[in-house]
Amino acid sequence: MEKEKIFKRHENRKDLAGEYVFGDIGQVIFLLIFLVVWITDSFFIKYSILASDYFSLYIRIPLAVIVLSIAIYLAKQGLTIVFAEVREEPMVIRKGVFSIVRHPIYLGAILFYPALLIFSFSLVAAFIWVGVILFYFYLCKHEEKLLIEIFGKDYEKYKSETPMLIPRLIKRNE
Repeated sequence: MEKEKIFKRHENRKDLAGEYVFGDIGQVIFLLIFLVVWITDSFFIKYSILASDYFSLYIRIPLAVIVLSIAIYLAKQGLTIVFAEVREEPMVIRKGVFSIVRHPIYLGAILFYPALLIFSFSLVAAFIWVGVILFYFYLCKHEEKLLIEIFGKDYEKYKSETPMLIPRLIKRNE
């Protein structure tokens, strides 16, 4: 089966655990709110971007590009691993970016926002980002309940070995 066909028809796949009913719409709403606030504050009102005067664009742009690149990599790799391969038997995915964090797609989405924030340091938009982080944390917890129901001890073991969203810098000794 071609990759694009698999991506388009993932709703009825039995090898996927499922997601929060309003997860996708919530992500879109938070993104739109953030973008409206960030654009308005950064380019028109300029109410809370005072910190951007202290950091050169020559520092901000490369840093933002690095953060955005990491965000895109995590999201793309996670989506490819989950959706491009149909598994005969449902299983806990531990390979690739899933060996670093349990929710690389959500981490990639979360990192998209600071990539934009670095450009202007909008404090008002940063408050929206805190709400975004809380929303994604809620989505993670919801999906983990589903995964525990499906995979039980196998997912519990994965949870104990792999951090949720913040990668470990040093590997734990088992």
